[in-house]
Amino acid sequence: MKRKHDHGFPDRQAIVAFIKANHGKVGTREIAREFGLKNADRVELKRMLRELADDGIIKKKRHKVSEPDALPPTLLADITGRDSDGELIASPAEWDEVESGEPPKIIIEMPRRAKPGTAAGVGDRALLRVERNDEDEGPAYRGRIIKVIDKAKSRILGVFRSLPEGGGRLVPVDKKFADRELNIARTDTSGAQDGDLVSVDIVRTRGFGLASGRVKEKLGSVKSEKAISLIAIYAHEIPLQFSSAAEREAEAAEPANLRGREDWRDVPLVTIDPPDAKDHDDAVHAQADEDPNNKGGFIVNVAIADVSFYVQPGTALDRDALDRGNSVYFPDRVVPMLPERISNNLCSLVPGEPRGALAVRMVIGPDGRKRSHSFHRILMRSAAKLNYAQAQAAIDGRTDDTTGPLLDPILRPLYAAYACAKRARDERDPLNLDLPERKILLKSDGTVDRVVVPERLDAHKLIEEFMILANVAAAEMLEKKSLPLIYRVHDEPTLEKVHALAEFLETLDVPFTKSGALRPTLFNRVLAQLEGHDYYPLVSEVVLRAQAQAEYSSENYGHFGLNLRRYAHFTSPIRRYADLVVHRALVRALGLGEGALPDSETPESLGEVAAHISLTERRAMKAERETVDRLIAHHLADRIGASFQGRVSGVTRAGLFVKLSETGADGLIPIRSLGTEYFNYDEGRHALVGTRSGTMYQLGDVVDVRLIEAAPIAGALRFELLSSDSESSPRERRPFRAQRKSAKAHPGRSPERKRKPEKQKSGKGKKQRKNKGKSKKGSAW
Repeated sequence: MKRKHDHGFPDRQAIVAFIKANHGKVGTREIAREFGLKNADRVELKRMLRELADDGIIKKKRHKVSEPDALPPTLLADITGRDSDGELIASPAEWDEVESGEPPKIIIEMPRRAKPGTAAGVGDRALLRVERNDEDEGPAYRGRIIKVIDKAKSRILGVFRSLPEGGGRLVPVDKKFADRELNIARTDTSGAQDGDLVSVDIVRTRGFGLASGRVKEKLGSVKSEKAISLIAIYAHEIPLQFSSAAEREAEAAEPANLRGREDWRDVPLVTIDPPDAKDHDDAVHAQADEDPNNKGGFIVNVAIADVSFYVQPGTALDRDALDRGNSVYFPDRVVPMLPERISNNLCSLVPGEPRGALAVRMVIGPDGRKRSHSFHRILMRSAAKLNYAQAQAAIDGRTDDTTGPLLDPILRPLYAAYACAKRARDERDPLNLDLPERKILLKSDGTVDRVVVPERLDAHKLIEEFMILANVAAAEMLEKKSLPLIYRVHDEPTLEKVHALAEFLETLDVPFTKSGALRPTLFNRVLAQLEGHDYYPLVSEVVLRAQAQAEYSSENYGHFGLNLRRYAHFTSPIRRYADLVVHRALVRALGLGEGALPDSETPESLGEVAAHISLTERRAMKAERETVDRLIAHHLADRIGASFQGRVSGVTRAGLFVKLSETGADGLIPIRSLGTEYFNYDEGRHALVGTRSGTMYQLGDVVDVRLIEAAPIAGALRFELLSSDSESSPRERRPFRAQRKSAKAHPGRSPERKRKPEKQKSGKGKKQRKNKGKSKKGSAW
C-alpha cells in the first residue's frame, strides 16, 4: 500500500525516505509511480521537491534527486589501499576537496569469481556501481567493479625515508596514496638518502603487508625548492624529455627565408612581453588609416611566429608537441611544448633578426569595430623587444634609450589604435572579472624571495585586445573557407548556477534580475555597483565560481566570457598546440605553402585533438597550482606560530579555507577549531553558522589567523582563527543598499554584521567549482 498524506498526497518525510531507499535512482516519474500520483499532482510534487532542495535535504541533478551528500550510483574511482581485513578501499577519482571536504571511502566487494576485466588491485582506476553501506562500521559506501579502466602504474614518485637497519620506505607524494608506503630493501636504494625525492619501480605486491619497490631515479632533496616543480612534473606525467627524433629534426631545421613569403622586414613590428619572457612569439604594429573612407580608423598588424613551417604534420616534432599539448610554466622552470632550438631560437621574434611569421592585417573603423582583415605569410624583423612596464612608462612620459626613438613613430600609434578598439570592446561588454594574479619571485638559490601582484597596465590590455582581434579574424577566415578548425569555446553558466548566484545575492539584498538571453552584461552590472564596496571581493569570487570552464572544441558554441560568437586561438603556436592547428588550417585555406593542415583532418579527428589538449591544459593548470602551493608551504614552514591576515576563500563542511594577503597561500581552518558550538554549512550564503550563537563565517570575510602546521610535500597549510570581521556574538548582515552610505563615510571599514540566533538550513546542494585559467598574455579565456 502506498504511503500518503491524509489528503492523498505524500508528506515530506515519506518522499525523503523513498529517495534515501533508492539511492540516486529516482526522479519525479518514479516518485509519482511509487505514491500513485496523477498528472494533476505533478505541480505540487515539483514544488515540494524544489523546497526540499532549497532546504538542503535533497540534491537535484538533471532529472534525478538524491541525498545531498550521496555519491552517484555509477562513478569512476581510484583504488587507494586496503583496510585491516585486506579489503580494497577506493575514493572518487573526481572530487573537489575545497568545496566538499575529504572524499568518502568506498569498500570494494569482490565476488569469488571475478568476471574478465574486473580483477583489480591497489592503484587501479575502475568504474564502480556504488550504494550506501548499511553496516555500522567501515566506509560510508560499498561498491562493485564494473570495469577496470587503468591498471596501477608500475612507477611511483615519493620521498625516501631511511630505516636504522638499512633500506627504507617510500612515502608517496600523491595524497590519494599517502597510506600506500613501499618497502625498499637495502640493495634497492640506489644510494638514496633520507629526504630524497625518488621514483620507484614496484617489484612485488602482496595481498597483505607492504609492497616492495626499487629506486629507479633520484631527483634531489625535497629540502630544495628546485625539486618542488619536479614533483608536479612526475606526478602529472608531464613529458620532460623530447624524443631523440624530435631533437634531430629541431637541430636540422633551417631558418625561414623569403621563398614564398612577403617581405615585411621594413615594417617596425615590436614585441611587448613580461620582463622574464624567454620566447617572443607575437609582434604588433599600428598606424592611422590613410583611406578617406575610414577617417579616424587604424590599420593594426599582428605577426605570429610561423611554427607551422618548422613543425609539420606527422613529424616527430609534431607527435611530441601533441603529446604535451602546451607548455607548462613553473616559477623555476618552463617545460616547453617544443625544443628550445624552435621555441627560443628560430621562432622567437628577437630584434634585428629575420624571422618567418604568419601575420594578420586588420582594418579598424573609428568606432573600434574590425572592418576587414587579411592573412599573410611574411619574413619580418622585430624593431625592438619591450616589456609591459617599459612600454607603459614611455607613454606616461618616462622614456629610456630604447623607447625614446620609438615613442612617436611606434608606441603612440599603438596606444591610439588600442583606444579606438576599446570602444568596440566596451560596447561588446565581455565579462569583467579582472582578478589579480600573483607571481612568485625566486632567489638565485631557488628559494622564495617574495610574492608580488604585478600592476595591471594599459600595455597588458593593449596586447590582449589585439590578440583577441587576431583570434577572431582567424576563426572568421577559416569558417569563410569552410575548413575544420579547433575553436576556443566557453559555455554560458548553467541555469542552476545562475539560480544559486541569484539566491546568494538576495541574502545581501543585491539586485540581480535576469531577463532575456544570458549575457556577461548581467554579471558586469552586479560587479559595477559593488566596486569599492566591502562585498566586492566576495561577490567577484561567487560570480567567478558560477562560470563554466573554457575549453577547446571542433564544434562552435561561442565564447560567453568574451561575448564572441566565434573565437579560435591563433597567437601562441610556440606554447599551444591548438594555435598550431589553426596556423596549418590558414596555410591550407590560403594556399600559403608548406605546413598545411592535411586533407585527412576532419571535424571528428580534430574533435579528438581538442579533447586531448583540453585535458593537457587542465593538467598544466593543476601542476602549476600545486607547485605554487608547495613552494609557499616550503617558504612558510619555518614560520609556524606566526600570525597573518587573509580572506575566507572557501567554505565547506570541513571548515574555512583562507587565502593569505601576504602570499596568496591557501590553508584550512578545521571546523572543529572554531569553537565548542555546532556550525551548520549554509550553501546559499557560502557560510558556516553557529547553531547557538548565530555567529557566521562567510566567504570573503577578512580574518586574522595563526599558522599551526605546514606540509611542504602536500602543499598544505593549517591555521587557527584569531579574529575576523565576524563578531563572536550573534550578528546580522545588513543589506547592501543599507551599507552604501556607511561604506562611503568610513572607507576601508568592514561593515558591522550581526545576526539573531535562528535555526539554519543545512545541506550540500550543487557543487560549485572554481574555474581558473591562465595564459602568458593574462587572459583567463
